[in-house]
Amino acid sequence: MIQTKQQYMNKLYISLSLIFVTCTCLAQTNPELQRMADADQSERMSGNINWAELNKNDGIRLTKATKLFNNGALKTAKDYYNAGIIFQHGNDTIASKMAVESFKKAIEMDSTLNRWWYAAAVDRDLMRRDEPQIYGTQYIGDDSGKQKQYKMDTTQVSDQERIYYRVPTLTQQKENERIINLKKVFFYYTGTNSIDKTIDLVKTEFKKGKESEYYIAESDLNNFGYHLMSQNRLEDSLKVLKLNTELYPKAANTWDSYGEILLKLGKEKEAVNAYKKSLKLDPNNENARNIIEEHK
Repeated sequence: MIQTKQQYMNKLYISLSLIFVTCTCLAQTNPELQRMADADQSERMSGNINWAELNKNDGIRLTKATKLFNNGALKTAKDYYNAGIIFQHGNDTIASKMAVESFKKAIEMDSTLNRWWYAAAVDRDLMRRDEPQIYGTQYIGDDSGKQKQYKMDTTQVSDQERIYYRVPTLTQQKENERIINLKKVFFYYTGTNSIDKTIDLVKTEFKKGKESEYYIAESDLNNFGYHLMSQNRLEDSLKVLKLNTELYPKAANTWDSYGEILLKLGKEKEAVNAYKKSLKLDPNNENARNIIEEHK
């Protein structure tokens, strides 16, 4: 069969594309970049950050990542992603620009990666150039110690694009700024050293809704209860986790956590009832299902 020139070119293009895809799939993530990106994140997740040490390590990682980038050692989407994480924590516009380029390349190669990093890199690069951010990921502290969004141009990016890059909408961002500046119930507790006063505070603040001065979301109260549990303040933990079920009775996790503290206190029957309520609210809660079976 005689092929036309166009047919030949089409087949050649397909063949080259398949070769490219095969080579890309076979390429291995650079282990050195992976280790450095993991270290970058783990050091920031530690409880007490030694900023002098962290800045020193950031500089070492930045130098190594830049060398790998310039030498063409980045092959996979994860390589560019890991490099972006390291460049993101450089301290000048050269590094921030490389972060933007790296995350952009990573997402082009694999859109399943966390796209938020690209939006954050763009905003941070703009901030370092003293220009308004466009996605809304960057916050700065004001003179009163509160966090507020860095100046922003809301006209450059739509909410639809923000959502694609896993950034909250403008409306959500305003609410988030309010939330991050709310006081923590935990600090009230440590200041008063009274669980009963803390419980009264939570009840009062809950009634205020968005006028509350404290962050009393279900997840935060749950974490507070678990912190007390870890400190072996079981009776205090019980009061907090019980209150959480009263404030958020339709949240499966509150009942699951309440069941856990009840078990620790030897209140088996009450614990099973709590786990049953959790399972009813969330039929996929295997933890509750297993505990109920164990205590039949």
